[in-house]
Amino acid sequence: MDRLDELAIFVEVIKQGSLVAAAHKLRRSAPAMTRAIASLEQRFGVRLVERTTRRLAATEAGLRLMERAQVLLVDYDNALQDTGMMQVGGLLRITAPLQFGRKHLAPIVMDFMDEYPQIQIEMLLNNRYLDLLDEGIDVALRIGHLQDSNKVAKRLGEVSRVLVASPDYLAQRGEPSQPAQLAEHDVILGIQTPNVSEWRFGAHENSERVRLSPRLFLNEVESQLLAARMGKGIARLLSYQVTEDLAAGTLVRLLPQFEPLPMPVQLVVQNVQLMPQKVRTFWDYAYQRLRVLPQIQPQ
Repeated sequence: MDRLDELAIFVEVIKQGSLVAAAHKLRRSAPAMTRAIASLEQRFGVRLVERTTRRLAATEAGLRLMERAQVLLVDYDNALQDTGMMQVGGLLRITAPLQFGRKHLAPIVMDFMDEYPQIQIEMLLNNRYLDLLDEGIDVALRIGHLQDSNKVAKRLGEVSRVLVASPDYLAQRGEPSQPAQLAEHDVILGIQTPNVSEWRFGAHENSERVRLSPRLFLNEVESQLLAARMGKGIARLLSYQVTEDLAAGTLVRLLPQFEPLPMPVQLVVQNVQLMPQKVRTFWDYAYQRLRVLPQIQPQ
């Protein structure tokens, strides 16, 4: 085992927090991983990894080594790529919100795989934010403002939270002209904070709150869309989720002048300086395709 290989194993063990998880990702045996770490520690003469109550973690010396090792490994991969010795390949882990990923990102991933046959993709569609570092994610598509200033993002567009209802529902119940009137309507509510059923309107600092009495709670977007089309009430969804229904006339947009401020749609990575060639290639490829997507253009 060469020394670069040992460094790659060490970095992956720290990222995964587990010898077994790192061995699975690198397709190595756990004993081989253990030997690589032991060899590094013997060579440097210090302990690099320690076991906490929940996972493996780097010691202070290990953190310093990991920082340098990541730079060396990325530079090595990029040097091979620049000299034509290595194709874009390896495992690329991507995450995105469930519906957006299924409808808009998955086709791009399939085309990317056709163009780069050496690449292997693991795509995690989840409406829960997955931590890039803890989960070993290379690229994430995020809807909303970033909570972590350490992440690097490319803005693709924006989406809004919009109210929609079917023409049949509005013919029977009338169309609200003010947010407060929603309290008198049947409402389809998505994931909600326990014991709190309300919607906010306008800019955050001047938001108007409307208490609701929902008839239907659904935590899945397609079910909310189906219920709204069938006239079961007013739903609040993201604009990209209802684009086709609005164009077809199966749903009607309500109270657009009271909508909250739009939210950015972004491609996110952990560190642009330590971006391997496979990640940078997909980052640029997906950006060019997604930034012209009509569903996320300012309206």
